[in-house]
Amino acid sequence: MNTLVISTSSFDIDNNPPLQQLLRQGFQIVTNPHKRKLTEDEIIELLKDGAVGLIAGIEPLTARVLQAALKLKVISRCGAGLDSVDLTAAQQHGIAVLNTPEAPAQAVAELTMGFILSLLRQISPIDRAVRNGEWPRTQGRLLAAQTVGIVGLGHIGRRVARLCQAFEAAVIAHDPFAVLVPEGVNLVSMEQLLASADVVTLHLPYSSTTHHLLDAKAFAAMKPEAIVVNAARGGLVDEDALADALTSGKVSAAALDVFEQEPYQGALLALNNVTVTSHVGSLARESRQRMEIEAAENLLQGLIKTGAIQ
Repeated sequence: MNTLVISTSSFDIDNNPPLQQLLRQGFQIVTNPHKRKLTEDEIIELLKDGAVGLIAGIEPLTARVLQAALKLKVISRCGAGLDSVDLTAAQQHGIAVLNTPEAPAQAVAELTMGFILSLLRQISPIDRAVRNGEWPRTQGRLLAAQTVGIVGLGHIGRRVARLCQAFEAAVIAHDPFAVLVPEGVNLVSMEQLLASADVVTLHLPYSSTTHHLLDAKAFAAMKPEAIVVNAARGGLVDEDALADALTSGKVSAAALDVFEQEPYQGALLALNNVTVTSHVGSLARESRQRMEIEAAENLLQGLIKTGAIQ
């Protein structure tokens, strides 16, 4: 019997028409028993029994993993990023790699806006103070008065730009590979963005060249009272350097949805001027449903194209 693996921590199989079609054609579906991001060894274990298709989360699909997946024909990422997949190794093994870049974009963009507004108005610290019996008269900042610096103008970055413009904020961006630039957004160098932006938000893939893009040097180059948002990928931010910048006051506040190691257990958890969430950027009900159906449809079509099914 042909086997399909779903490695995401959760997935609605019952309400997914393409998966139901595959089940009717005799496929067996194996899900993630750990309900979290898998390690290399764990995904190898799931794939070792001859899976021909994989709906992937963010686990590391390295050359070692793909070498062990002898029958794998299609990887369908449930999400936009492909940085967790060794694309060269996939090509060498004849494995098609597909993704869903549009489906999660609105959800991640809206989470980013929630972060920005919450940090500017200090909603979380005020909430904590009120719960502790205080009644602070904290003065926040208007988004309309800020310059937002967006690093990466892909599907998500462009949405964030338009949403910030709707709040009447000035928007600048850095993306050497930008194809579509929203009207009114000025492209600048990374150095100029760090020096000019009141809000720095990341919306680019992770790679060896973007590792710790925001490090101690970058934080030192930012404006006083800058805030930092990362809802893109762990590894783009040097988390220890960010903790130092938040402690010293060089960065006034930060919000992160993604981390180098997840679940995150680092120094940022001890700070009151940082908001942390558990990699929930795409987990809006409507976006998640669309993303899962698109990932399954990609898998179905990929299996047809590779001849795994008729």
